[in-house]
Amino acid sequence: MSNSIPSTIYSPGRPQPNIPATLKDRENLRRDIVFYVKDRGLCAPLAINELKQHSAAVLEKCHWSSQYIEFAAVLINNEVWRETMAAIPFNKRLLLMPMCLRAAETCPAPCDEIGLICQHCGSCIIHDFKRQAEDLGYAVLIAEGSPVVMRLIETGQIEAVVGVSCLSTLERVFPYMEIGAVPGIAVPLLYDGCRNTAVDTDWLWEAVYEFSADPSIPRLDLEHQRQRVDSWFTTDALQSLLHTKNVITDSLALDWMAGPGKRWRPFLTTCTLAALAPVHNISERDIRRAAAAVECFHKASLIHDDIEDNDQKRYGRQTLHAAHGIPMALNVGDLLIGCGYQLLAELEVPDETKARLIACAAKGHRVMCQGQGEELAWSRHPHVLSSAQVLEIFRHKTAPAFEVALTLGALLAGANDAILDSLHQYSEALGLAYQIRDDLDDYQAPPEDQLRLLDRPSIITALATEQAHGPERLLLIRAWQEPGVRETESARILSIFKDLGIDDPVRDMMERTKSQAIDTLMHIKNPALKGLLRRVISKIFGDLDLMGCCNDHATRNDTNHG
Repeated sequence: MSNSIPSTIYSPGRPQPNIPATLKDRENLRRDIVFYVKDRGLCAPLAINELKQHSAAVLEKCHWSSQYIEFAAVLINNEVWRETMAAIPFNKRLLLMPMCLRAAETCPAPCDEIGLICQHCGSCIIHDFKRQAEDLGYAVLIAEGSPVVMRLIETGQIEAVVGVSCLSTLERVFPYMEIGAVPGIAVPLLYDGCRNTAVDTDWLWEAVYEFSADPSIPRLDLEHQRQRVDSWFTTDALQSLLHTKNVITDSLALDWMAGPGKRWRPFLTTCTLAALAPVHNISERDIRRAAAAVECFHKASLIHDDIEDNDQKRYGRQTLHAAHGIPMALNVGDLLIGCGYQLLAELEVPDETKARLIACAAKGHRVMCQGQGEELAWSRHPHVLSSAQVLEIFRHKTAPAFEVALTLGALLAGANDAILDSLHQYSEALGLAYQIRDDLDDYQAPPEDQLRLLDRPSIITALATEQAHGPERLLLIRAWQEPGVRETESARILSIFKDLGIDDPVRDMMERTKSQAIDTLMHIKNPALKGLLRRVISKIFGDLDLMGCCNDHATRNDTNHG
């Protein structure tokens, strides 16, 4: 148990007040955190609220001053990622160092738009770390929070980051690392000032050389999984899997399956299996069957949705019913549903597992149809819906698609009920947020496209009706009930939405449901699965916006003119 450390007064050559003053103290705090993380069974990635909660708890438990809470948060995050980080090859890692570690008065290195171009003059520690890290295979970048970091991560060139920065920058950068579920170890600078600072070099060397060849440590190469899944949906690959014949219905179904699409659902099925059971006895062909089954169900639902919504375009080309007529499109959709269940029935897995897979798909199918049925029934007999009723339709329409994709992979991996329950809760929250985001997108579209909000149960219209008063509320009630009013009064209705600022509460609702999805991950103890599910959220909602640099521009000017 560590002793309390009295507050220190900042002075040149000593760490800033929110970092323990001596290396011994910093080592003691890190030791306490290692024990805490192990005792609590913490698993990466940790959301910011979790991290704050655990930082405060460990400081109180081990009698450290609360002034070290930011420093403790960095160390906790390091520890939960350490094992995963160690399993990532050196050539898939980035070493990110700040310009302020250079010898500012004598550094001859120029800067470009990416960062400092080290001249290896040997006058600072950057030279040694850069040379040895590159010898190991690292990519090395000398910049402050450069946007290029997220680009490298998004392209799959980099899977983990060893970073050096001041606490204030680490605090700003953390959300980007967390939403991307990027494994990382951060070594804080000992004092601020962006000039001639210092770092615990032993900690940095330790992080750079962190390595483990243990095959039991889960590592999920998402880029590899993406390429793998995409290769399964070529015409040739699908023909042998679906047993297609030279008949028009099979040809249209095959073309629809091999056509454009993001393949999100088969990707999730495959990644969930890989995350939960990196070593398994499921054959490659059976994994392909399960992934193709999920995509069959999805593509069938799109065909039927396009008919129900009378959409003429999908993926930039004619919808199936627009090109071949409604009867043929219905038939192709029904065929794909049959193909999906046939693929599950053909899996060479234990009968109990097969029964659970088919039951999962059937339940998801039923719930989605019930949700879509509620919307279709409203279209025939329009009436006012509360926001709670709209959300219930959303929950049925969208959540099962995510849950089926994730659960099929989990069942193949032999997941327990606790994992399946977490996936259910996650899918429900994610499905709601996804549908709310769709309504927001329509609201922010050109006026002619905004009118789509009035032709279906939308959270925008429901919340606006609940918040409006007087004549405006009466008009919105009529708009729910009378299609003619929606057409003749559309401009006034959209004006009411704008006057209410309705996008703000809807966006707040979306963020709350996203947070609920993130909160469900707290109970998952598999870092590969937890990281996958966190990245799904950030991908769907475009959270991985490129971060700006805290002092890149100022530091670059200082370097060029100093």
